[in-house]
Amino acid sequence: MDLDSLVAIDVHTHAEVSKDGHTSLSPQLLAASEAYFKAQGHRQPTIDEMAAYYRERRMAAVVFTVDAEHLTGQARIPNEEVAESCAAHPGVLIPFASVDPHRGAAGVREARRLVREHGVRGFKFHPSLQGFSPDDRIAYPLYEAIEELGVPALFHTGQTGIGAGVPGGGGIRLRYSNPMLIDDVAVDFPELRIILAHPSFPWQDEALAVATHKPYVYIDLSGWSPKYFPPQLVRYANTLLRDKVLFGSDYPVLTPDRWLADFDKLDIKPEVRPRILKDNAARLLNLTKETSA
Repeated sequence: MDLDSLVAIDVHTHAEVSKDGHTSLSPQLLAASEAYFKAQGHRQPTIDEMAAYYRERRMAAVVFTVDAEHLTGQARIPNEEVAESCAAHPGVLIPFASVDPHRGAAGVREARRLVREHGVRGFKFHPSLQGFSPDDRIAYPLYEAIEELGVPALFHTGQTGIGAGVPGGGGIRLRYSNPMLIDDVAVDFPELRIILAHPSFPWQDEALAVATHKPYVYIDLSGWSPKYFPPQLVRYANTLLRDKVLFGSDYPVLTPDRWLADFDKLDIKPEVRPRILKDNAARLLNLTKETSA
């Protein structure tokens, strides 16, 4: 990956459709998410199409699906498919995987195999959608493996558009996405690199506290237009967390074009902007050690 040629690294994009047309969300939950983001009718891009989209913009992107089969009953998009599709575009796409902690020992074996044999560079968790509390010991063997493998774990935090407006929220419990629940994970796995995804409404202060206190906890800025960022998030991004805040869009429901246009208007110091857009992610993902691909 040629870092010098990139203008940004988007650490938060979703592979929402498989090669056979299968989606990892039920039609009801997918419709709720699209309505929440005002993205009704948007076409689900393939990973090859995502590569073309980001290549045109001179950006790289972290790509993942969400394994939520335990709670939703909806079969996941295979992690192997995501990894192999990303491997076809090594200069632009970075594969993450998602393994539901309810898969137990089989999930741990899968995580190790995905990193060692398929080049996966990190793991995505969505506690509310996967139906587990991040500090539940059911997930600890999986965290231990990820820590040993030396790749980051990205956790959805805050409210989610998935299930919004559906009776009972579609069975999705928001409290599992309180970032304070991840503080225990950071204590019990002190070498695990953790990314708290999104401005964490209604727990923004909790996210800032955890990221400030724990040296290997980062925050990505995906899922929100920057014009809606809470003022304390902007203040910390400019100061105490300037090396730990990451650009993320939440593509395809929020495009990097819209995100970056609003970010340009945000009161971010000139010397901090390149850190957020590219440098912090390059360091976290160990891309600085790579040569051009």
